[in-house]
Amino acid sequence: MRIYTAVEELVQQGIAAELIQPEDKVYARNQVLSKLGLDSFPEEVECETDKDIPDLVDELVDYAVRQEFIPDLFDKKEILASQIMNVFMPRPSEVNREFYHRYKINPENATDYFYRLSQNSNYIQTKRIANNISYKASTVYGELDITINLSKPEKDPKQIALEKEMKKTGVNYPKCLLCVENEGYAGRIGHPARSNHRMIRMELAKEDWYFQFSPYVYYNEHCIVLSGEHRDMKIDKGTFVRLLEFVEQFPHYFIGSNADLPIVGGSILTHDHYQGGNYEFAMAKAEEEYIFTMEDYPGVHAATVKWPMSVIRLRSENKTELVEAADFILETWKSYSDDSVDIEAYTGETRHNTITPIARMRDGHYELDLVLRNNRTTAQYPMGIFHPHADVHHIKKENIGLIEVMGLAVLPARLKTELLEVEKFLLGKENDIAGYHLSWAEDMKAKLSPELSESTVEGIVRKEVGDKFMRVLEDAGVYKRDEAGQAAFRRFADLLAQA
Repeated sequence: MRIYTAVEELVQQGIAAELIQPEDKVYARNQVLSKLGLDSFPEEVECETDKDIPDLVDELVDYAVRQEFIPDLFDKKEILASQIMNVFMPRPSEVNREFYHRYKINPENATDYFYRLSQNSNYIQTKRIANNISYKASTVYGELDITINLSKPEKDPKQIALEKEMKKTGVNYPKCLLCVENEGYAGRIGHPARSNHRMIRMELAKEDWYFQFSPYVYYNEHCIVLSGEHRDMKIDKGTFVRLLEFVEQFPHYFIGSNADLPIVGGSILTHDHYQGGNYEFAMAKAEEEYIFTMEDYPGVHAATVKWPMSVIRLRSENKTELVEAADFILETWKSYSDDSVDIEAYTGETRHNTITPIARMRDGHYELDLVLRNNRTTAQYPMGIFHPHADVHHIKKENIGLIEVMGLAVLPARLKTELLEVEKFLLGKENDIAGYHLSWAEDMKAKLSPELSESTVEGIVRKEVGDKFMRVLEDAGVYKRDEAGQAAFRRFADLLAQA
């Protein structure tokens, strides 16, 4: 009988969350029953618990596995969970109609509605996100955000083997994880379930674009804005136009783009997209350092920023002039070299310079942060000269994309247990510390031994992880924070000012 109670509780929670109306109760119940292979329902079922939607969905999926209605595979369970929640979801046209009805009231009303819908429908994985370890680390650049990502469960060997088999089928639909064709897609082995996925239609620079939230939000209202066309990432003048049009439409959000080259770009370079949200990162709070004016763009305030990576901040009331100034900096940077600080624009025909741009509204002005990037490699730095170096790989070795650039470390799940072993080592307890952490831990112990105790060790390790992430960002900065690096940065700024 518990399965029927769980179904009834889920329906009641759907009504409470305003996903459906009371009149939809019988319909929703019958639809959920069909997803579980059940063809009847008792006359009287009492709700016994106050479980929330994610827990109830997990209970229904577990039942389906026990009954061998579906195999015990991560992707198969995700597909069923998504299909169950799709029962409670309005169609895309209805979601868009409600979104823009609320937008007429104000943009925040619209995004609040869509965010709540994405959470209540279990598309945003709130239960899994709660497992993440998140805190702030104080540094000379402000408080960096540190997250150990525990949201995505590890796949078992059977799942991995099936994914390899599926790749042989040559299925190419949707083309990637970001394409609009993911909306309502059931999913398959190796491709995530998206039955309960919805997107908001919008126009940017006279093109069709789509707005959605990330299933695994890393910060408040973490959204993705994607091109309706499956095309490669590209940073150009059109990028600046679209970013500024977005913040004009949603002034309470920032939006930025990963760079468009390997190593310095994000994880998906094959579909043009941006990331944004209702959050202020440490980089946005960073103070200006070297202020300059570009002769051809007198209405644009320009300055370098006190940040471990190399940032030029532009601000103006004139959106058109700001776009032109940003495009001028991009085109100048693409061909700029300075051997004194290892910046080379090209190796043969291969371009190395690009930009990670971030847009926001501030005090009625348009603002763009242009983060200078270079992806050149050498024998000494095969993963990239301006990439995390080997001595920080034990904490972070992946690409430094948009989110990291702004000051949020997304660190691997392995660190949850590994850092506990580091703490034991520091306290002189029996431990199983990973070899790649040993040198770091020994240095910590020598430096901080008088401060180490049961009550302080966690905070000390967290602070040291923050310092390591700061080093990661300094490694990725093209102009280092030393005298030579900042002098070189000023030379580039002066070149921009005189052109």
